[in-house]
Amino acid sequence: MAASKGRGRLSLFREVISELRKAVWPTRQETMRLTIMVLVVAITVGAFLGGIDYGFSQLTRLFLPTL
Repeated sequence: MAASKGRGRLSLFREVISELRKAVWPTRQETMRLTIMVLVVAITVGAFLGGIDYGFSQLTRLFLPTL
């Protein structure tokens, strides 16, 4: 039984390697372009949410000045 588990894992490992070889990997240029896009979107969304948070904080201070 232990031998069949070992063969099953080895077979799975070979299949994984086979599938990874079939994958189309992005070029260095594509990777850089997509990384920059992700950073720009993340910074933009973070700034937007930060602005909303700041606005709600100011509204809270306006209506509840003791806090």
